[in-house]
Amino acid sequence: MALEEQIATKAKEIHTDGYPMSIGEVLSLYRDGDIEIHPEFQRIFRWDNEQKSGLIESILLGIPVPPIFVSQRADGVWDVIDGVQRLSTVLQFVGVYRDESGDLTEPLTLSSTEYLPDLAGHRWEVNAPGGHTFSDAMRRDFKRAKLEFRIIRKESDANAKYDMFQRLNAGTRLSEQEARNCLLVMLNREMYTETTRLSEATDFRSVCQISDQKESQAYYQELVLRFFCQADYSGGASELPREFGKYVTEWMREAAKEFGSPASKIDSSLFDRTFRLLAASLGDDTMRRWDGNRHLGPFSIACFEFVTSGLCANIDLWEQRAEAELADRVRGIWTAPQFRDTSGSGISARRRFPRLVVRARDYFGR
Repeated sequence: MALEEQIATKAKEIHTDGYPMSIGEVLSLYRDGDIEIHPEFQRIFRWDNEQKSGLIESILLGIPVPPIFVSQRADGVWDVIDGVQRLSTVLQFVGVYRDESGDLTEPLTLSSTEYLPDLAGHRWEVNAPGGHTFSDAMRRDFKRAKLEFRIIRKESDANAKYDMFQRLNAGTRLSEQEARNCLLVMLNREMYTETTRLSEATDFRSVCQISDQKESQAYYQELVLRFFCQADYSGGASELPREFGKYVTEWMREAAKEFGSPASKIDSSLFDRTFRLLAASLGDDTMRRWDGNRHLGPFSIACFEFVTSGLCANIDLWEQRAEAELADRVRGIWTAPQFRDTSGSGISARRRFPRLVVRARDYFGR
């Protein structure tokens, strides 16, 4: 009986509708600002021309396209939570898609596809330079083609669309931080913009040298969130109550609610001050292991957690000290029991994070 009650209760919290809509209607919604496509997602969902042409081919041939999931906001606008790349491809092909700056993007020129090899070189507009254009009849048929929409209505639980996004994209190739970035765009675009700006800061990049693969997975943005998550941590040294990735995501969701208010957890000045000191003292060696004579190996996340959380908690103190003293203190962590006993490879982030943060504040506070 308990399970039946849970199902009945939760089902009442999520209200959905579903119906097909013509591409012409979608174009009108987009032009009127009634549907939010999130152009920021284009940094994350990367379709090449072949994939885009394949979608147009499917629409032309009536091959089923997966449904578009949207969430209706309080103001009535539809927020796309799954299907951004599909919709943006259609809009780009028709020539109305706008980027993050609000500028029209270059209209899509189709490539050859499996069933329609003669699509190669075709564009939508009448005066396509050096290529072929759709006829009036083809354009009308395209605009009459329908896409299936699933709508989470505005009276649904406030967390429904974010949970839905995570579930719908669980099987994609997104890294954890790429998924967080998408969530953050929907939660608070200003916070997304600011954390992205900080992730590109010169001092931060000079201190944190990560691999190209990590960079492609939005790891710089993850480090920015980790920095503020560490600075905001108020618990003890005990193990976190949940897996570390989920802990960071939940923290981000709470931080997004307060961003821009006096209670904001994002202190850009503290971030800048911390990495300015580190860049001036050890630069690109900061997060690499010190063997007593030289720095070795790649970027160390445990070192990042310890050094940045300890330094930012005592930033006023270290701004009064010499750069060489800070360099010695950072190098000293590799033999300090506060760090060494908690940073081994066999220790999970769930256990390591709270211990390092708490101990680092004391280590750098002397």
